[in-house]
Amino acid sequence: MEPIKNCSDDGACCSGGDNKITTRQLGLGILGLLCWYIIYKQLLPFSYFFSYDLLGLSKGSHLGEAIQFFVYDTPKVMMLLTLIVFVVGMIRSFFTQARTRKLLAGKRESAGNVMAAFLGIVTPFCSCSAVPLFLGFVQAGVPLGVTFSFLIAAPMVNEIALVLLYGMLGWKVALIYLSSGLGIAIIAGWIIGRLKLEHWIEDWVQELRAGEAVVVEEELNWADRIERGKEAVRDIVGKVWLYVVAGIGVGALIHGYIPEEFMASVMGKDAWWSVPAAVLVGIPMYSNAAGIVPVIEALLGKGAALGTVLAFMMSVIALSLPEMVILRKVLKLKLIAVFVGVVGGGILFTGFIFNLII
Repeated sequence: MEPIKNCSDDGACCSGGDNKITTRQLGLGILGLLCWYIIYKQLLPFSYFFSYDLLGLSKGSHLGEAIQFFVYDTPKVMMLLTLIVFVVGMIRSFFTQARTRKLLAGKRESAGNVMAAFLGIVTPFCSCSAVPLFLGFVQAGVPLGVTFSFLIAAPMVNEIALVLLYGMLGWKVALIYLSSGLGIAIIAGWIIGRLKLEHWIEDWVQELRAGEAVVVEEELNWADRIERGKEAVRDIVGKVWLYVVAGIGVGALIHGYIPEEFMASVMGKDAWWSVPAAVLVGIPMYSNAAGIVPVIEALLGKGAALGTVLAFMMSVIALSLPEMVILRKVLKLKLIAVFVGVVGGGILFTGFIFNLII
């Protein structure tokens, strides 16, 4: 028997399903979280045991500090990442890209910029989806500035970055990153919208017109949403784990071998040039939040200034060279230059202001 479909006046349809969570599912979920928490709390003492007791390394030695950092952070980040991706995979089942376009279509700038930036946090996004998303937004009639607010916020202020920052560096750093990232996305999108640069979109993109279409959306039950969470873990963690391990390896080397005095002199708040240098170094690099956060943790632990480190992280995630190459398919070079200039200016401002006040 086919599922019953419910259709609204605007033509959107969804299939029905049992949306109740069972007692067994709830019990297994609570048991899983309890096991996760117990294992998580044992990671730090295990890293000390492994590094200093089992391997016999000296506490305070360069190699000992590096090994302890790597043994502790690798399972910690992977456990946090798996839990985050699973939960957000379920949440994202409520916020598909089609629904995001529908929410933003016809929205005026300012309010649209704010909504787009917040939707960017929970909507599935990676560099490879930048062009399809951009085309979908154009077809849906989303203003250019609002589209850019989403494209800036989605990779930079994502849930992986926020929860990893919270788990590794505390809620204050996570809140600072969230507020500054959203601010950059909203303001940069608003500025680009005010400049009226639609003529710098590639000609073939401008020929696209919004069309009336019936969007068929499946109404998922809890079993489906749990499966979406599992799929997200297999897909995302399976793709980024190598970046995570590489990032933790770099962080371990910094933690064990880079003197605090050197890092403070290069990336400390007294070095005024450190913020623009961090942005220039970060743009050509390619990483994701899961891979860059362990490096950020090590840099801060060695005396690097918070503003400089945030500027570096934002430039790596939000202004990566691969994303610029992909966006070149739909944007003319002048618009890409404006995009990099506006976002880069916002990142520089963020770096300088946090170095000044913190």
